Amino acid sequence: MAVTIPRDVLVQYYRFSLYNSPFDAHDEGCAIDIYPDGERAPSPVAGEVLDTKTVRAPPKAYAAEHDHLILVDTGDAVARLLHVDPAVDPGETVAVGDDLGALVRAGFFAPWVPNHIHLGFRAPDANPYRASGSLPVEAAVDVTPLSWDGTGTVVEGGETWVRLDEPAHPASGDSFAGIGNEAGPGVLDGGLPHYTGGGVLGGDGTERAALAGTRVGRADGRTVAWDDLTVLANGEPVTGIALFCGRERFGAKLVGEGIDLAVGDEVRVTIERAAADDAT
Repeated sequence: MAVTIPRDVLVQYYRFSLYNSPFDAHDEGCAIDIYPDGERAPSPVAGEVLDTKTVRAPPKAYAAEHDHLILVDTGDAVARLLHVDPAVDPGETVAVGDDLGALVRAGFFAPWVPNHIHLGFRAPDANPYRASGSLPVEAAVDVTPLSWDGTGTVVEGGETWVRLDEPAHPASGDSFAGIGNEAGPGVLDGGLPHYTGGGVLGGDGTERAALAGTRVGRADGRTVAWDDLTVLANGEPVTGIALFCGRERFGAKLVGEGIDLAVGDEVRVTIERAAADDAT
């Protein structure tokens, strides 16, 4: 059984991703990260709050020492929400859009990841405190695939990431868009190649994933196993490309420790495949 997130829920957020995470809970797209504007977390689900729990997060200099889990009985499943300091208590009823609390920048985040809500679902008879074995998630929105030739100009960034002006969003604020799969239909999702795998959303039947003129992985359903790849920006290796679905401004996001690019720099991204992968 898959859990579908309706469009009227997703439009509360400026970005979502099913695969752009290093954690097992996202395997096969069994969780979704949703990104609200501001510092508060509008609820993506309705139901009764079953429990809240504080957990220790991995120690990171840029992150909070603790994270939090909120469990909500939605009727058909139990929702698991992370990265929110709860302003709700067990026994309360929440509606979609209600304030759940303040977003928490937890040690589970890579340094280039913005604040967001992690949302997964468990069957009613499953242990709700465990992430493994969560139900698949479907995003009930059309996502426009954007063509990208690997070039662009840096328009913003930080120590561990930059965003390019290309590919541009065709209808900012009105719909979701993502970088398209050059090998077939759908958009690419995930950390290429820095997280174990990724996905092709809306690419039913696709067998391969390609980007910037290069095959980047093999698809099994909507899940993609990345090939052995190196991403380069102007010839210099970076950790990778963050792939997601965005509703507002867009542009390819390059991530990595100490990216040596500044606003105004023109960038050409290339992807190199390992020789062993080229032979298959």
